[in-house]
Amino acid sequence: MEKEEFLRKLEVELKISKNSNYTLRNYLDSNQKLLTFCGKDPDKLEEDDIKEYIAKNLEGSSASTAILFLSAIKYSFSTILKKDITLSIKRPKREKRIPIVLTKEEVKKLLEALDTKKSKLMVSLIYAAGLRVSELLSLKVDSLNFEEKIGQIRQAKGRKDRIFNIPMFLQRDLQKQVKKQKELNNEYLFTNSSTKRPLSSRNLQKIVSLASKRAGILKDTHCHTLRHSFATHLLENNTDIRKIQELLGHADLSTTQIYTHISSEELKKIKSPIDSL
Repeated sequence: MEKEEFLRKLEVELKISKNSNYTLRNYLDSNQKLLTFCGKDPDKLEEDDIKEYIAKNLEGSSASTAILFLSAIKYSFSTILKKDITLSIKRPKREKRIPIVLTKEEVKKLLEALDTKKSKLMVSLIYAAGLRVSELLSLKVDSLNFEEKIGQIRQAKGRKDRIFNIPMFLQRDLQKQVKKQKELNNEYLFTNSSTKRPLSSRNLQKIVSLASKRAGILKDTHCHTLRHSFATHLLENNTDIRKIQELLGHADLSTTQIYTHISSEELKKIKSPIDSL
């Protein structure tokens, strides 16, 4: 089987399995790069070819990158060629990194540094509801229920639906955005003004990064930083961690518990034993 046929079949299998666009893009890209590097037909590839690719191309990458790559190769070869050539390759241990979090003051500065109303609304909603970028960009005009003051995220990560609260602060602006999009016959809440297609995550990441620099924030700030900040600030306000788990859409509480380690406000409340001597 030639490379083009293999990749075409892989794309079909991924779409049939209802994988996300993120998974589709990454799995195809990983297999494309591997096959181009090795210069062999897929059914001629062996375990050593995979190891050589990892050693030469992923040596300086994170463990998560290597794990994602191996998952992509395992899926494609197991599904299409009915064999797993990654079976004997040891997976690296995933790093446990404490996420970067903005203070409330830094969030305020970031929002003030955004130069358009649309950008400010999008970024504000990410922080206000703890949304992933993909979740924000997949919101449709009928996803918001202003009477009940809730929004619905359909088929989020893990193929789960969940709701989020529409903050009073953003309600009027969101209503205007919905009205505008309906008048333009746009299905999605936020679209590219020229193409009328949903915005790309890359564009939104760039908007946040540039605003962060203008605001003088020295931290490496991304859209997901706002989701981390949302969870941490809720925890600092004594919100029950299980409620935060539901709002974030985490399947496992242990994923949410990382925020208990980065809440600086909670750490500040701990008094040194020397103060009681």
